[in-house]
Amino acid sequence: MPRLFLAVVPPDDVVSELMSLPRKDARGVRFVAPENWHVTLRFLGDTDVGHVVDAMDGADLPTATATLGPGVDVLSERTLVVPVAGLEELAATVTGLTRDIGEPPARRSFHGHLTLARLKRDARLPSAMGALVRGCFEVDEVVLVRSRLDPGGARYEVVTGWPLRR
Repeated sequence: MPRLFLAVVPPDDVVSELMSLPRKDARGVRFVAPENWHVTLRFLGDTDVGHVVDAMDGADLPTATATLGPGVDVLSERTLVVPVAGLEELAATVTGLTRDIGEPPARRSFHGHLTLARLKRDARLPSAMGALVRGCFEVDEVVLVRSRLDPGGARYEVVTGWPLRR
């Protein structure tokens, strides 16, 4: 079974803005390719695509505005992220719709973020740490993403998507 998650993908103008952040390679730092940037609403793990599609089809997904920033931060000491607010209600709705599918939903509250880089334990923080990031975008859809783990990092493929209410 494929490894799946539900996410929001930033639009091209936001990706372009984030690409202006310093991304100098450093020992122990692996930057995420811009085409893989997303905000995970719910990680499902190894599960059947059809079950997720059945749960999400016809869902009344609330409107959402994703707000980035205020700056690049570190999550769990090993992940360089841009915080993203404004997706809490959408994440709760998606979690409720898929509660009985895949891995049990996380017990902690939703903390929206977009991962820029992963850090090995002894890596120095990249120069992007602390850089100011400001921006927002209207979320158009929630996508189902298939994740394939490769030695060079994860590869993501959008399977399908569902529009938010207007």
